Amino acid sequence: MTYSGEVTVGGPADVHELKDLMITKVAVGPMNNNAYLLRCRATDEQLLIDAANDAHTLLGTIGDDGIASVVTTHRHGDHWQALAEVVAATGARTHAGRYDAEGIPVPTDVLVDDGDTVRVGQVELTARHLVGHTPGSVVLVYDDPHGHPHLFTGDCLFPGGVGNTHKDPKAFASLIHDVETKIFDVLPDETWVYPGHGADTTLGAERPHLPEWRARGW
Repeated sequence: MTYSGEVTVGGPADVHELKDLMITKVAVGPMNNNAYLLRCRATDEQLLIDAANDAHTLLGTIGDDGIASVVTTHRHGDHWQALAEVVAATGARTHAGRYDAEGIPVPTDVLVDDGDTVRVGQVELTARHLVGHTPGSVVLVYDDPHGHPHLFTGDCLFPGGVGNTHKDPKAFASLIHDVETKIFDVLPDETWVYPGHGADTTLGAERPHLPEWRARGW
């Protein structure tokens, strides 16, 4: 079946099958958070992005093979409600942005900086540090050698705009700058975007709207 990225809390996961990587998207919790399970096809190693909520659903999605690591995209509580339980059940190593780790109540094993490589089996993801939604938000880029890039944005980029900066002009200016220079300026329109909540998008769909986002200030 064709991947759509349309998932609902309590509903089935959706699986995006790439040549080297399988991406399973599931929605959990009262804030409709997305969690993404990445599986290296060559090694079967798995990585979870955002143990947001509902550990039972997440562990069921993970299955008996477990996960080697879990990346928390940022410090906001709706993105780590199930982290302690998932880590306890799987023994996974925890990753988070260096400047958000202190706001996550589960200890972070690996502090992630801009440009760092995060691996799942033989697959490499590149972390980019974006400031504005939180001080230490990280997004992950998988530059598929067989196709277009795939971008996991947490709450930094959604269909229709950047993440919430709570009407703080400095935070918005920082986030829109980082999103433009570290994402839109270096990745092609075909890049598939997997946000922390709601539907997926592509950079090509969002790029024409950057000027209006800047003008409205959110």
